[in-house]
Amino acid sequence: MRSTLLAVAALAFLRIVVGMHFFLEGLSHLRDPDWSSAGFRKAAVGPLADFFRASLPETGNWSNTLGKADGLPVAEAAAAWKANVVAGWRRQLADREKIVPLDAAAKTAAEQRLTAAASELDDLVGGINDELVDYRLQVDRLVSMERVPASSQIPFARDRIAKKRRELGGQAAGWMKDAAAIGTRLVAEWDEPLPVADRRRLDAAVERSSLWRADRFVSWSLTTIGACLVLGVLVKFNAMGGVCFLASIIASQPFWVPGAQATYDQWVELAALLAIASLPTGGWSGLDFFFGKWLGNFCPLAGCCRTEAHD
Repeated sequence: MRSTLLAVAALAFLRIVVGMHFFLEGLSHLRDPDWSSAGFRKAAVGPLADFFRASLPETGNWSNTLGKADGLPVAEAAAAWKANVVAGWRRQLADREKIVPLDAAAKTAAEQRLTAAASELDDLVGGINDELVDYRLQVDRLVSMERVPASSQIPFARDRIAKKRRELGGQAAGWMKDAAAIGTRLVAEWDEPLPVADRRRLDAAVERSSLWRADRFVSWSLTTIGACLVLGVLVKFNAMGGVCFLASIIASQPFWVPGAQATYDQWVELAALLAIASLPTGGWSGLDFFFGKWLGNFCPLAGCCRTEAHD
């Protein structure tokens, strides 16, 4: 069955518009060095919430110290967290020395800076002691609420638990961010006396977190999917890639879970991509029309593409 000219133009326009959205979103993530999916992962609710939060980085072992309902005094839990943070800085200094060895004077100076950073961390924790006491009480209450069997069945209770979890997560994230800023300044002080070549060697050797790698993969995927949709290259394959990405966003905010954020925009784009993937837009209006036979050798949906190229 042949499509009308208006249908072809409408589908081509839909493909290009959706593709531009994907491309510009991916490009903005790549251009912004501070962009992270951490906020999206923290806001996840529903059955997959733990999966989305699994790769969230922590400053120190917060979840097993101050963020754990273990009944320990606040001072003891805070001391364990601070020790973990400082131990991480010491490991970082040791790793740096393997790449750029320091003489005795430089090593002493680096240790002094680390001691000063540890003292600054002590001041930070001391300044929020009252807030930490309340935070630990709220963590205990949250755990008690979650242990009640009815908490997973009553919508009001589920909503209350989700709200409290987000609130406590935001508090912890703020304190960890302050501690991470101390670590960032410490590294800058370590770098200051080094030659530019040594700084570059250290920067190149920094181990990226799993969250950073996942974010880069998502950013490049969005950019690639968007560019291919705009140009009409492997349209069906890239449209289904976009569907999978949008499905992951929707899965993080299932509409039946109390407190879930609205995902109307994602549903609309998902439906559009399904239409693009199931109709012959590539064969009619994109580069697939000219290179369909050659590109078909690399496309998992090659059979569909070749069949529709003659419509």
